[in-house]
Amino acid sequence: MKPRLRGEAHEVRFADDFILCFQYKEDAERVLEALRKRFAKYGLTLHPEKTRLIEFGRSAVGKAERPGGKPPETFDFLGFTHIATRNRRGSFTIHVKTMRKRLKRSLKAVADWCKEHRHETLEEQREALNKKLGGHYEYYGRPTNYRSLRRFYRAVRRIWKESLNRRTRGRTVTWEKFAQIEASYPLKPPRITQAWGW
Repeated sequence: MKPRLRGEAHEVRFADDFILCFQYKEDAERVLEALRKRFAKYGLTLHPEKTRLIEFGRSAVGKAERPGGKPPETFDFLGFTHIATRNRRGSFTIHVKTMRKRLKRSLKAVADWCKEHRHETLEEQREALNKKLGGHYEYYGRPTNYRSLRRFYRAVRRIWKESLNRRTRGRTVTWEKFAQIEASYPLKPPRITQAWGW
């Protein structure tokens, strides 16, 4: 359909997830309808929760800045929530942050691991948790995502403390005591691992 569209059109794809970007709304509506028909031809449907038509980009940011304007819509892709905004110099940019569902899922995995490995040595636990933290930072360590990284790091600390608390048989691991443990067995602090851009 691309040669028959009025403006520019681009596709960003990873496995079976994709984003279609259009210069004009009517082009987006036309392609969306064509996609639904094409999928139906093969007995398939577009995912109802993931398929949305939204205004995103410079024009959306400009409209949001008018009196009474609403913040631009966001979208989730590859574990990140994408946000159209402006940088400190006032230029249009796209910020990303960890999707809420992904953050929750990652923390549940940490909590489950701590529960299963509660009686391992502190060094073994610290080493395993740092691998999990490092892997998380490696993927989600985008320049605009530091706040989410810090939230993940602080939650992992809390989960580890609570896990240690359950194995002390009545002796509470206070935050003061936990700070002493961390001094000897430190967890990796959040860090940005990716450069600007994709």
